[in-house]
Amino acid sequence: MAKAPVLTPRSDDFPRWYQDLINKAELADNGPVRGTMVIRPYGYGLWERMQQELDARIKEAGARNAYFPLFIPQSYLTREAEHVEGFAPELAVVTHGGGKELEEPVVVRPTSETIVNEYFSKWVQSYRDLPLLINQWANVVRWEMRPRVFLRTTEFLWQEGHTAHATYEDARDYAAHIHKEVYADFMVNVLGIDVVLGRKTASERFAGAVNTLTLEGMMGDGKALQMGTSHELGQNFARAFSTRYLSKDGQQELVWQTSWGASTRMVGGLIMSHGDDSGLRVPPRLAPVQAVVLAIKGDEAVLAKVREIGDRLTAAGVRVEVDDRTDTPFGRRAVDWELKGVPVRVEVGPRDLENGTAMLVRRIPGGKEPVALDALAALLPGILEEDQALLLAQSRERRVSRTSDVSTVGAAVEAALAGGWARIPWADLGEEGEARLAEHAVTVRCLLAEDGSVPDADDAPGNVAVVARAY
Repeated sequence: MAKAPVLTPRSDDFPRWYQDLINKAELADNGPVRGTMVIRPYGYGLWERMQQELDARIKEAGARNAYFPLFIPQSYLTREAEHVEGFAPELAVVTHGGGKELEEPVVVRPTSETIVNEYFSKWVQSYRDLPLLINQWANVVRWEMRPRVFLRTTEFLWQEGHTAHATYEDARDYAAHIHKEVYADFMVNVLGIDVVLGRKTASERFAGAVNTLTLEGMMGDGKALQMGTSHELGQNFARAFSTRYLSKDGQQELVWQTSWGASTRMVGGLIMSHGDDSGLRVPPRLAPVQAVVLAIKGDEAVLAKVREIGDRLTAAGVRVEVDDRTDTPFGRRAVDWELKGVPVRVEVGPRDLENGTAMLVRRIPGGKEPVALDALAALLPGILEEDQALLLAQSRERRVSRTSDVSTVGAAVEAALAGGWARIPWADLGEEGEARLAEHAVTVRCLLAEDGSVPDADDAPGNVAVVARAY
């Protein structure tokens, strides 16, 4: 009889494959409250690497980390009408504390624009205080009706940036900088996902924003995933919270603002973009463990050699783990590392020692070959970069090959339901066509300019809508 696969094949049942992989690769478990998740150490290691890479880019953009409270007075949210209307269905509200009914209910943070503005209005006095660039790493709660681990959970982890500027142009340019130089740079060059940068339509815009910039990735099943967003808030929150500054001309002016965020949803995007029927494939630049050195047997000479190889590779700048758990069968350990998507395995047994070689197993392109032990440290950095580039190329090829140009709503729906994306002129679609798409659970993921860049306005001539089903 054929051996049962470790994971449900993606082509049989993509959602089941996704859930199998999360369980078998020990990434996360469902939490005790519906819609929550427990992130296990290996899954959290992926998130930590995402944090490190993003945090460095955020700081290069001039923002500094701070922290704001988890509990927000309910009255804060009601000050900005669009904001409270947009978030009302997702709010978790606390009415009792310490055994007593609270004088004012408090909301568990769904996002922090309101509480940030309460304090920005205190901290900003004059033009000399601007721009004010703040970021926080935090958890947020949005009551989720259809939860899915990492993709849509009631509580999730993220970073949220909040800034105040003296002019519209400065705020607009900063939101665009975060969009391209922070998020896109990280997602393309570290996650290896070929994201599309675009502008959200009015109906898909963040509640309270005047413009939302998005990054959309195509997953392995052809659906889209919003990987991050950067918002121009205009003066909406500044007006609601009276966030003003004294200009050089001695006039009291409202600030212009941005907010932007990326979350643990990126872990889900990593899984669905790069995973295969054998498990995860983690991009080497992201991987907490880039190479694992496995002892095949508990021979003392073998154990000494795998530890020596581990030290050499570490010295060469490779993130390494030595697996010398020879009381666990080698085959099981090899499958576990394959499920976890570690880019390279270096396998060493007694016969390898006799030959002066190790078996080099590459997770991303597949395949194995013997390599001289003395050559490993020099060889691996180049191999890791090759495999990083391959994942990005595969992501781009999938998006390009599964995106079609159409001219009607019917053709756009057909392309999306067939597991791809469609591009349709916004002039041919418009808000009426967008509503017709929604009847088929298809959405406009973003608007692009005619040349593929991010358009300056929703109705700019030549705008193209990217249409897809989405997570």
